[in-house]
Amino acid sequence: MLEVMAHPVRPTDSTPDVIPPGRDRAIDVARLAALVVVMFGHCALLLATIDTRGVRIGNTLGALPALTPVTWVLQVMPLFFLAGGAAGAYGYHAGTPWGSWLFTRAQRLCRPVFWYLAAWSAILLLVRAVLGEASEAGLGGESVALLWFLGVYLLALAFVPALTRLTTSRALAGLLGSLLAAIAALDALRFAADSPMVAVANFVLVWLIPVVFGVGYAHRLIGVRSAGVVAVAAFAAQVGLVALGPYEVSLVVTGADRVSNVSPPTLVLAMQCVWMSSAFVVAARGIQRWAQRRRVWRVVARGNAGAMTLYLWHIPAIAVAAVALHLVGMDAYDVDEPGFWARLALRALVFAVVMLALFRLLAPLEHRPLPWWDAPVRAVGVRAGVAGLSVCAAGIALVLMAKSGLGEAPGWCALAGFAAAAALARVAAAGPTTPRSGRNYPKNERIRLSIKQSGGQSGRKS
Repeated sequence: MLEVMAHPVRPTDSTPDVIPPGRDRAIDVARLAALVVVMFGHCALLLATIDTRGVRIGNTLGALPALTPVTWVLQVMPLFFLAGGAAGAYGYHAGTPWGSWLFTRAQRLCRPVFWYLAAWSAILLLVRAVLGEASEAGLGGESVALLWFLGVYLLALAFVPALTRLTTSRALAGLLGSLLAAIAALDALRFAADSPMVAVANFVLVWLIPVVFGVGYAHRLIGVRSAGVVAVAAFAAQVGLVALGPYEVSLVVTGADRVSNVSPPTLVLAMQCVWMSSAFVVAARGIQRWAQRRRVWRVVARGNAGAMTLYLWHIPAIAVAAVALHLVGMDAYDVDEPGFWARLALRALVFAVVMLALFRLLAPLEHRPLPWWDAPVRAVGVRAGVAGLSVCAAGIALVLMAKSGLGEAPGWCALAGFAAAAALARVAAAGPTTPRSGRNYPKNERIRLSIKQSGGQSGRKS
């Protein structure tokens, strides 16, 4: 059951004829649907204009706080992590060295990131030379802000091989309960110390919840009826936490929040992960049937084939759309100005056109192997462990880069750290150049001595 779902979606796999019949298309639909919500959600939330003081940036929710409940619909990142957990569970096989498996995942995920960071490094150096350090710092902060996701995602994926050892629904429920208890304890310490960073571990603990759901879903450890009950209970708990506790409503950064639910994540966001993941399990069978339609699947397959392109480049596409409309006097910045919502809708349309052009131009880079980086993975034993730990270090560096932004010393140092950790992972993952003469590898290492590049992709990019 698990083997047939371990084939990556590629640009040529755009028709149902080339898709294995057992493929879990619901995962692909969830990933792309969540990505579309994220892209157009960011487009709707950004307020931007240019005047004599330079670029002015705002947030729709900061200007209209009454709209913050809508973030409970717009915060769909749990579906990305669930899809990654499920895809990882489908693609992982017992006996595969942990670090080598994790690195094969990082190969596919980081390939478009290298292109993205190279492009922005060049752009920022040019901005510094033309407009000065202040402009470089401002633009650099926005350019890499979304890379927090990939950093946390790599750290969460590191747990998938261990999670595949869960074999009963009771064990799954016990793990989820333990995660929620740990998150609640860290929140209590955070509020007692009045320091958000006390709960920094919640960056991993909270986003690990949908990964656990994804593995449980892939291994059929979660019943539909049970998932429905859990979804209702988690949503009710989330409402109660906001109504009775110290938490705010918004599940995204607004610029006006006193207690952020996302940086670091709180128990409120954890409950969002629980009910949204459970809701997916309930709806998965229907989604699977819907995705069997040829036209639906063609769109879903093509979108998933360039998902990282969509995620990485949608903010620059929004910026291009905003600047283009500014040039013709159609800014969407003042929420009280007549015609604001019509201008926001127009920007969404222009953004869609720009993003489609960027997608067609840049998505092929996701599938173009890079010299050295995409060489075969053969590491076992200690070398595989070093490769895995280096991938985790690269993930942490991405989170730090997103926090600091490029354009100033801490951000550039984080970029250097990411590059160094990725390079170390690549060197370690290469493994021995030749098998040890006259010796046999242990059975579990021999099984996966040479990991195929597609096998580690666990069903597609996650």
